[in-house]
Amino acid sequence: MRVELRVLGQIEVLVNGTRVDLGHARQRYVLAVLVLEANQVISTDQLVDRIWGERPPRRARQLVSNYLSRLRHLLSTSGVAGEVVIERRGGGYVTLVAPDRVDVHRFRRLVTDARADADRTRALELLERAAEVWRGEALSGLDTPWIATVRHGLERERFAADTDRIDLALRHGRHATLLPELTTRAQSHPLDEHVAAQLVLALYRSGRQADALDHYHGLRARLAEELGTDPGTALAELHRRMLAADPGLADPGLAEPDPADRSTTVPRQLPAAPALFTGRVPELAELDRVLTTTRDGASSRAQQDRTAARTMVISAIGGVGGIGKTWLALAWAHRNLHRFPDGQLFVDLRGFSPAGRPTDPADAVRGFLTALGVHPDGLPADLDALAALYRGLVAAKRMLVVLDNAATADQVVPLLPGGTSCTVLVTGRTRLSSVIDRYGARHLALDILTRGEARALLATRLREQRADATPEVTDELTELCGRHPLALAIATRHAAARPRIPLLEFVAELRDLGLEMFDHDNDPAASLPAVLSWSLRWLTDRQRTVFALLGPAPGPDIDLPAAVCLTGLPPAEIRKTLRVLEDHSLLDRRAGGRYVMHDLVRAYATSLAHDLAEPVRRAALDRVVDFHLHTAYVADGLLDPHRPPIRLDPPAPGVHIEPLPDRPAAWAWLDTHHPHLLAAQHTAAALRHHHTVWRIAWCLCTFHRRRGRHRDDLAVWEVATAAADRLPDPAARILAHRLLGHAHAELGHHEKAILHLHEALGLAEHHHEPTQQAHTHHALGWAWEQRGDDRKSLEHARDALALFRVVGSPVWEAVALNSVGSLAARLGEYDTAREHCQAALALHRRYEDPDGEADALDSLGFIDHHTGHHRRAIDYYRQALTLYRSVGNTTEAADTLDNLGHPYAALGDHALARAAWQRTLELYREQGRDADAERVRRQLDVLARTPDGAGPFA
Repeated sequence: MRVELRVLGQIEVLVNGTRVDLGHARQRYVLAVLVLEANQVISTDQLVDRIWGERPPRRARQLVSNYLSRLRHLLSTSGVAGEVVIERRGGGYVTLVAPDRVDVHRFRRLVTDARADADRTRALELLERAAEVWRGEALSGLDTPWIATVRHGLERERFAADTDRIDLALRHGRHATLLPELTTRAQSHPLDEHVAAQLVLALYRSGRQADALDHYHGLRARLAEELGTDPGTALAELHRRMLAADPGLADPGLAEPDPADRSTTVPRQLPAAPALFTGRVPELAELDRVLTTTRDGASSRAQQDRTAARTMVISAIGGVGGIGKTWLALAWAHRNLHRFPDGQLFVDLRGFSPAGRPTDPADAVRGFLTALGVHPDGLPADLDALAALYRGLVAAKRMLVVLDNAATADQVVPLLPGGTSCTVLVTGRTRLSSVIDRYGARHLALDILTRGEARALLATRLREQRADATPEVTDELTELCGRHPLALAIATRHAAARPRIPLLEFVAELRDLGLEMFDHDNDPAASLPAVLSWSLRWLTDRQRTVFALLGPAPGPDIDLPAAVCLTGLPPAEIRKTLRVLEDHSLLDRRAGGRYVMHDLVRAYATSLAHDLAEPVRRAALDRVVDFHLHTAYVADGLLDPHRPPIRLDPPAPGVHIEPLPDRPAAWAWLDTHHPHLLAAQHTAAALRHHHTVWRIAWCLCTFHRRRGRHRDDLAVWEVATAAADRLPDPAARILAHRLLGHAHAELGHHEKAILHLHEALGLAEHHHEPTQQAHTHHALGWAWEQRGDDRKSLEHARDALALFRVVGSPVWEAVALNSVGSLAARLGEYDTAREHCQAALALHRRYEDPDGEADALDSLGFIDHHTGHHRRAIDYYRQALTLYRSVGNTTEAADTLDNLGHPYAALGDHALARAAWQRTLELYREQGRDADAERVRRQLDVLARTPDGAGPFA
């Protein structure tokens, strides 16, 4: 049985010459990806990306699974199950098939064998067989961004193979039969001098010397008009020999080397392509784009050729140590060898390597010159003279120059070619600003792998060796490695070398050891900490200290004001230092002026921080924690100016509190810095700053309640109460237990809520704190209301009202009045309820408390709805909503929206009721209020079953 898989044309499966019906178009996309990557594991995420691009359907992964099941069925029913096998493996899929059964892999093998064969006759035969494999445009009829990139790359491979085939055919005297093909190629590539040389030579040998000279003169005129250049040396030499009627030109047997050939000295210095390279499709496409796209965005082939001829292309690949810069450069280079027929130069500049001394640019130039055929004995000693000789030799050549592991522009500039025809790839950890500014280099910052790429890398490296490489295990492994390529390589090396140890053990060890797991005592290049340490070689002592302090700084990232407090440096100096760290790929600047480190880089920085003097490290952490505490205190005062304040100690020396002019600025700062405040509380706990721990929780209380972040509120108060219990200050302990009880009540933990609230009440009574007693009674009333005991709740609300009147707190008296009124309404005592809530509303308005005013309006809406005044209830609810939104209280706004739906429904206005409850449902889900969300979902279900105009919720 003869089975063939085809992509060099339409995607096809042939069995004994008969096509198999491949079904749905997306199934053909799936098969195309698997065939192109035959015998390589492709993750499900990669399949989704390559099939749908940036906008996959919601059930994309399930659809992929369905398509693959159907493809397996098609293959099995077609009788090829033993020849082509699609397996699920390592979180992805692999198509197992003999490479020679796949046309693209057969094409590549034929081309590779031809280029390695010294016998030109055999080489020509192989290239002719390779050309016959093509049936039309690759992947015809399929169109996604990934397919377009692959198709473009395959067309380049085909063009390069055809170029080599035509060169060999001309040597064999087949000029007459080549003329139609060469004429078409010259029309498609009007500025390609090598194609032109092939056509001119074929015309000349076919007795059409005048046509040959006409084509040469036409090309020369076009080059001058469009590019401002003359033909290159090879084409000019061919023209000279035609004018001289050189006998060797007419007879292929005498024409060695052929004038259409390039220089006889063609350096091939590239190291081997990375064997297990995977992913990086956008980056590879970007390198392609930089090479082929004009600076003004023009897209025609002539304009692209004009730019390629006029401009030396320099791409600088930057990124942190071990991120895969060299692998990307080599993978791209090997996929584009056909673009550089005059050779490839490579040098490791050792800017960041175990050897302390970077490569001298003079030594690198000498290496290049030797590779270009210059005898080393005659080389000048001076760098400028060496560089000038090098530039002259490569000025007219189409070469690739790879400058790997560069540290400074001084290393790079002497190695930049002369002329405009070469392409340069530079890799390094530093952003080479002067090379970008002076030579127009395009900087490509390399980041960690995507989740799909990381899974594919693991699958490729582990292959079938690990049956226990389940998606759950590999997903955790990729995240513990931070999707960092070197970390993933080290982790998989450990796993592959010890196949008897369960992969779960490696995951557990990595979870416990962290960065230590990636260390290697005997091989620095295989040790992530060692690789990262080389990035510090070019930093000053102060810059290294800042880098180390950024490691343990609280929060996922840092901004300039926090960095100023952390380091104690002036803003101008810390800004400059952060820029240096960013240029060295140790730090990444994100939108909003925030700086972030990769998790493993941060772990390395934290390990360095432990080597700093203890007073230096503690002082830095004290300053940045105080910065967050004091700024949060200012923000909380803007959100709730009527809240009884607490006393803070003065901030540590060198702390500058961030100015917050108004409530919107306070909300914005808290929204941004909430994760930093949570982290700052844990830092303070680790430093045993117990007062700071509970004060941070206090500063977050209003924010948590109004944003509906009840789980966060519980977490901070659990830590805060543990800290407060270690203090002799009874006020801190009372407050902590009260607010912890409130947090438990918000989440329905009724027993724990009552326990902590009674602990707070007992402490307040013991220490004769009437204000704290009043607040605790108020909290107990709310907790019992949450539990469903409105009578007991009302008792505590009345006790709170009496105590607030005694201590003379009119705003909190208004809060208590509203509590008594809302509870009376729940018990059906509507006259008492309305009296108390109207009194609360008047007090809140007198003392300009919009949040309290909204509470009272909401209660009055509830009273009017339940007494049949639905339109008046709607008006109260709308006023309350406006006020809640003005102060950013999304928690209460959600409750009021829920309430608003009921009078709409009672009036039969189902459209408005539905709109209110649908938005309520969204808010409850955003706030994690699952029980409330389920209750509103049921309300919507009932409403959907109720005829329009009816009022089921009256």
